Amino acid sequence: MARRRKGRPVHGWLVLDKPVGLTSSDAVARVKRLYKAAKAGHAGTLDPLASGILPIALGEATKTAPFVVDGLKSYRFTVTWGAETETDDAEGAALRESRARPARAAIERLLPDFCGDIEQVPPRYSAIKVEGARAYDLARQGDEFELAARTVRVESLTIADMPDEDHCILEASCGKGTYVRSLARDLGRELGCFGHVSALRRTRVGPFGERATISLAKLEELSHSAAGLEGLDAVLKPVETALDDIPALAISGDDAARLARGQVVLLRGRDAPVINGPVYATSRGMLVALGEVKRGELRPKRVFNL
Repeated sequence: MARRRKGRPVHGWLVLDKPVGLTSSDAVARVKRLYKAAKAGHAGTLDPLASGILPIALGEATKTAPFVVDGLKSYRFTVTWGAETETDDAEGAALRESRARPARAAIERLLPDFCGDIEQVPPRYSAIKVEGARAYDLARQGDEFELAARTVRVESLTIADMPDEDHCILEASCGKGTYVRSLARDLGRELGCFGHVSALRRTRVGPFGERATISLAKLEELSHSAAGLEGLDAVLKPVETALDDIPALAISGDDAARLARGQVVLLRGRDAPVINGPVYATSRGMLVALGEVKRGELRPKRVFNL
């Protein structure tokens, strides 16, 4: 007999403004507890050092998480020149130091080299797996290992401010798997002055921007207000918010029932939509399934129980 999942069947996306000092897993646990939710997960880890957007999927929204994880991400971060650290951020011990400081013009000339498809070695203190173990666990144990370079996509990298000669504030827009800490490390090496991230804020993840965020403090306040769980539910974004980049397809109630059973739906006739590729199907305004249209057939990939 299947074990019943504890918690409420609440569904949607919460765009959390994660504070510095909290792990992504701890943030999810706190949100899950506040919502009394049966199921929750995040779309893209944010380091404890970092603040900003941590999209949290509740219930059926977890089925759409890959679309958010694969989306473009934006960051605003401060690079401190003069030291490369073992963690590539301010928490690690200095490995190499320099008294040299780069001029703004030198940094600006170098930034285009870090845009487009680039090869990047992840930080040793990262969640990358090495023969089944996390790299950060191996690094803490003092084990010797090498991380291979990976191709990542950086759409843009610009200077936002240079408050003094020791610091440079940069803004980056990049694809899945890009490490801002590696950008700071590699910029420092190329400039001959070394560098590490001393402050980091994520400002966008896929369809979610800063204007949509809510803090843990505000969530706590809502949970203790007269509105209670209704107040918390009111700040959730619909499950389909994560699917902004793929087309929606309205279907009949009968076709929705077929998709719910995992059956193929035929899209033929004079009024059939001319469409191919990934879609999400709705019926009477309700999300039914994620699927793919090919040669006039809609095949369900993920079915929703909302």
